[in-house]
Amino acid sequence: MKTRSIILMTAVAALTVTGCVSKKKYEALSSDYNSLQSQYNTTQLALTECQTGGKSLQAMLADAKKGNEDLQRNYAELQNALNQSIANNSQGNVNISKLVDEINASNKYIKQLIEAKSKSDSLNMVLTNNLTRSLSSSELQDVDVKVLKGVVYISLADNMLFRSGSYQISDKAMDILSKIAKIIKDYKDYDVLVEGNTDNVPISKTNIRNNWDLSALRASSVVQVLQDKFGVDPSRLTAGGRGEYNPVATNSTAEGRQLNRRTQIIITPNLEQFMDLIDKAPNQEQNK
Repeated sequence: MKTRSIILMTAVAALTVTGCVSKKKYEALSSDYNSLQSQYNTTQLALTECQTGGKSLQAMLADAKKGNEDLQRNYAELQNALNQSIANNSQGNVNISKLVDEINASNKYIKQLIEAKSKSDSLNMVLTNNLTRSLSSSELQDVDVKVLKGVVYISLADNMLFRSGSYQISDKAMDILSKIAKIIKDYKDYDVLVEGNTDNVPISKTNIRNNWDLSALRASSVVQVLQDKFGVDPSRLTAGGRGEYNPVATNSTAEGRQLNRRTQIIITPNLEQFMDLIDKAPNQEQNK
């Protein structure tokens, strides 16, 4: 508006001075006016655009500030997450290390048990070989020697050890028991269970109530012979009777009943050795 006023004032002043103007001059002034008017409009448009652009820039600046604040907040959250992850990873490393120690301790314990079991199996095989070599071919007919699950079973026929219905050791059995006693004494870390077994035919003795009594008395007789006659440490000996309830054959035939009437000498490694291993296993503090 100010520029337009100046143009009008200039035109008026020109008319005042000259009084009148020629057509050519008027047209020139009119052209200048139109040119100035156009420049004015352009300038106004540019000013409006600048003002609008300024507002847009302010909005963009505000958005940029807000975005920067969001980035700073996200950065702080990520940094906390990273710190927590590092802390958890350190704890995880500690747990993994502890687990490795436990596995190593368990492996050591298992190795000890395997070595003990292998040693026991080897000794049992040697014991069995020594025993069978010490018996004659005729004696082996009345003696059955087996190793089952690391345990030596020496099964003695009833008719070789005792008279029918009796629990007194026969003279014939003394020689075999002496050889068995020697083997038992050579292996001092082994425990010995003597177990009596019968068939299912009821006993008819006034001093023996039933097959339970007979089987227990026969086992006790063998134990006492091993102790008193052949010097086996009684603390290693156990006597037990199983009566007719542990058959190895049918009781419906004479041959089956004969097999069931037997006394077993069961030789096992001292369980305290294995219990000691179990008590010691596996302690991580001792294995570090």
